[in-house]
Amino acid sequence: MTALSRSSRPKEAKLFRNNRSQAVRIPVEFELPGDRVLIHREGDRLVIEPVTRPTNIIELLAQWRQEPPLGPEDQFPSIEDDPARPEDIF
Repeated sequence: MTALSRSSRPKEAKLFRNNRSQAVRIPVEFELPGDRVLIHREGDRLVIEPVTRPTNIIELLAQWRQEPPLGPEDQFPSIEDDPARPEDIF
């Protein structure tokens, strides 16, 4: 695998079908680490970038800080939960 380069000359790549999805054959010089990518559009461009995973607790907490706060729909619902009745087990 080659190191990630910030800029390089464009190179044509082959598009093909994989079941109902369109796929692209990425040339070896553009190979990305891992087995997952993030993909999004910027205007007419399609941007593909490697998924980075935290390698320690500090990175994980920093990643969580970037998440939007939970909304009311994310809270646990109220449930009626009566306390257990005493029971003689002897």
